[in-house]
Amino acid sequence: MAKATRKQALGRGLSALLKDPENDIQSASDKNADKVVGNIVELDLNTIEVNPFQPRSNFNDEALHELASSIRELGVIQPITVRKLDFNQYQLVSGERRFRASKLVGLETIPAYIRIANDQESLEMALVENIQRQDLDPIEIALSYQRLIDEIQLTQEKMSERVGKKRSTITNYLRLLRLDPIIQTGIRDGFVSMGHGRALVNIEEKEDQIALYEKIVGENLSVRNTEKAVKEYQERKAAANQDPAKEDKKKTKTSPEFISKNLRKFSDYLDVKVDIKATEKGKGKITIPFHSQEEFNRLKKLITGE
Repeated sequence: MAKATRKQALGRGLSALLKDPENDIQSASDKNADKVVGNIVELDLNTIEVNPFQPRSNFNDEALHELASSIRELGVIQPITVRKLDFNQYQLVSGERRFRASKLVGLETIPAYIRIANDQESLEMALVENIQRQDLDPIEIALSYQRLIDEIQLTQEKMSERVGKKRSTITNYLRLLRLDPIIQTGIRDGFVSMGHGRALVNIEEKEDQIALYEKIVGENLSVRNTEKAVKEYQERKAAANQDPAKEDKKKTKTSPEFISKNLRKFSDYLDVKVDIKATEKGKGKITIPFHSQEEFNRLKKLITGE
């Protein structure tokens, strides 16, 4: 208890330091910056503004009030993170639920870590820190990944290193953004899971996606049954588009051995479904699909090294 009291006193002391106009710290090289940056400081709630880069858009009222009750009893256990904007003015980087809950119970101050960052660094910190949280829904996570790609220009490889996730995991989240918005909302609201979404994204036609989505919700289909339904849909689609003459020709034609042995290696290396067609004499073509500029750039880098 004595240790906690000393820590709180230190936080209040640093807070007083920050309120002194002669100690207006703007960069890590400023006087007394080492005493503040990276330390826990008690900040007035009214000096903190919310983060416009916050990837979370839904705040569950019941969960927020439960957190507020916990804070009322135990205080804010985990400090929020802020960045310094101006003299005695800060912006949230992470911890908006704790910030909101603290306001609900009428606290005047909150423990905070202070960072000095520009807008791009703040956006990256907010997105990366929030991706690590357990309570973001899959679509919020996917949107956070997409913003890191679009606004920070991170490749999936760099993003994998930054957030500590496999590139295949990141790809699976990003693919959810190809779902119809109605289905994305269903995932956010918990009507279907990410597993359902991963199965549905294999259906290109949005109308057909929605039709199967409604069946999933109406009949409470499991992920496995959804995958089976998607497979059946694809088989029906293929049968409807089938040209009997071409199909007979295809059945009598097989890929050369050098193609069949190496096709899987191409697909595994590029992480996309590669199509290779060739004659017995060795003449043919390789088709590599992509669904975005970012994916094209990823493939180009793998193939050319640039």
